[in-house]
Amino acid sequence: MTDDQRPELGAEDEKLITLARASRARTGAAEGAAVRDETGRTYTAATVALPSLRLTALQAAAAAAVSSEAAALEAAVVVGAGGELSADDLAVAADLKTPLVVLAAPDGTPTAVTRS
Repeated sequence: MTDDQRPELGAEDEKLITLARASRARTGAAEGAAVRDETGRTYTAATVALPSLRLTALQAAAAAAVSSEAAALEAAVVVGAGGELSADDLAVAADLKTPLVVLAAPDGTPTAVTRS
């Protein structure tokens, strides 16, 4: 995606990219994610890769939001080197009625934006 093709994201969505990048960098994980719930609260997480538990960064961030009583997400961002979101991530976003899902490269450049 070139600069000419960079999607229009609001300041709050750009903030999610920054938070997801920081989460990934801080932990050295494969992915970092940040989500914003329906009240504007944000949650961040990184990939969980334990012998007994495996979660994508988005699954972990969504779990944090849901455990804090979020019923829906306004937006979700995943930062990582992967080229596309997994079916599990897309299912989590659908479960939480997320109208904006952004996949971004490690440098924060959006590579895919899904709006519903």
